[in-house]
Amino acid sequence: MKTKILVANRGEIAIRLIRAIQELKYEAVAVYESPDKDSRHIRLANEAIWLGPGPRCDYLDISKIIKAAKKSGAIAIHPGYGFLAENPDFAKACEDEGIIFIGPSSKVISDLGNKVIARSIMAEAGIPMVPGTKDLAVGDEGVETAIAFAAEFKYPVMLKATCGGGGRGIRLIESDEQMREEIPVARAEAKAAFNDDRVYLEKVVIEPKHVEVQIMADSHGNTVHLGTRDCSIQRRNQKLIEIAPSMIGDKELLDTICDTAVKAAKAANYFNAGTVEFLIDKNFNYYFMEINTRVQVEHTVTEMITGIDIVRTQIKLAMGKQLSFEQKDIQMRGHAIEMRINAEDPKADFMPEGGKTVTVYRSPGGYGVRLDGFVYQGYTIPQVYDSLLVKMTVHGYSWNETVDRLRRCLQNFVISGPKTTIPFFLNIAKDPDFNSGDFDTSYLSKHPELFNYEENANEASKLSNLIAEIHHRGHNPYAA
Repeated sequence: MKTKILVANRGEIAIRLIRAIQELKYEAVAVYESPDKDSRHIRLANEAIWLGPGPRCDYLDISKIIKAAKKSGAIAIHPGYGFLAENPDFAKACEDEGIIFIGPSSKVISDLGNKVIARSIMAEAGIPMVPGTKDLAVGDEGVETAIAFAAEFKYPVMLKATCGGGGRGIRLIESDEQMREEIPVARAEAKAAFNDDRVYLEKVVIEPKHVEVQIMADSHGNTVHLGTRDCSIQRRNQKLIEIAPSMIGDKELLDTICDTAVKAAKAANYFNAGTVEFLIDKNFNYYFMEINTRVQVEHTVTEMITGIDIVRTQIKLAMGKQLSFEQKDIQMRGHAIEMRINAEDPKADFMPEGGKTVTVYRSPGGYGVRLDGFVYQGYTIPQVYDSLLVKMTVHGYSWNETVDRLRRCLQNFVISGPKTTIPFFLNIAKDPDFNSGDFDTSYLSKHPELFNYEENANEASKLSNLIAEIHHRGHNPYAA
């Protein structure tokens, strides 16, 4: 009987995990809720187990995931990202049942998932950080502590959920009055999103660059970094575009940040794949932000420039293997850009387009192009999950070559039915500031013209829609 690994996720990341599992000659076990009954990840897995009607609640049910793993005979579980990936209770449940959790230990996830504890670990290790508070006390005492912090470090400050992540639970505070209003609201939001109402404050870094470092660590004491990524182009503190390596021209600074990331991982006793995130201010000072204890959505750009399969390496490390490469072996080649093709309407504040059917699907290809997705022609997008359809990653020898390739791919990429981020991204690919590598977290607010586009601006889209209409009329003579 072949060894089995269960994938506790859905969508494009589930497909990514299944492929790596099968390449390593294991069998992949998928799980799904009823709204995902037509999802491609079920078809690609060696077997699939229905968790329940959902939506979302069954994917989040630790007992059901563990039961499915035991029922299938899986020896390990890969959580992907989102859902249970950074839940220490899930990692602990796997540990208690003797199931390998493909990720760091439950203690590490717990420590680093709590932003205040994480900051304490980094402070002890001498890692540079933005000034911040401990957890704010409940009631008037917490509010007065917050106002005193703002008086010392000046507004604006950032109010954050202690156990937050993914851009959620964050509020920019610019006055004492707003502080008093927002703290109880933030507590309620944190409780609903993370089942923990603790909040804390950080001083705001104005218009920073968001740079992160991919790290890998085995259980034999070896930790390496796989270079930097730039994730500065965001909306509502959530990443839209990811680039590797960072476009900061100061190599010495980037080398220092990478060395700091390795130091941070060792301070936290980190194991498996993780991402150390930093903010870089306008004077090129860098500050620790957090460590994400999972594979990231944007891991593809790092894979493209290093040639290292991060997910495959994750699985090997979880099975007790030693890293098969040292820091000196890792070479960064060229540039890579990932864009998240979402079923969203950028003009309507990125409103999701769930419930619509993909009527035409034409994907780009060629040298240096990678697509990670699960959508297909005729697929109806569930309304109850995230809006990501396809991740498109392009790689080139130089930055200009990579952007040229990106532009060509966006011009050739057609998804009809739902509105998508494709035409919006095409505007970005044509933007002079983007082409010059000049962007930070304020990029979208400084470029409102990016939202001015035709829905089907590229010629490939117009042609595909015309063909679809002709095909429709050919099969339905009574069509209007």
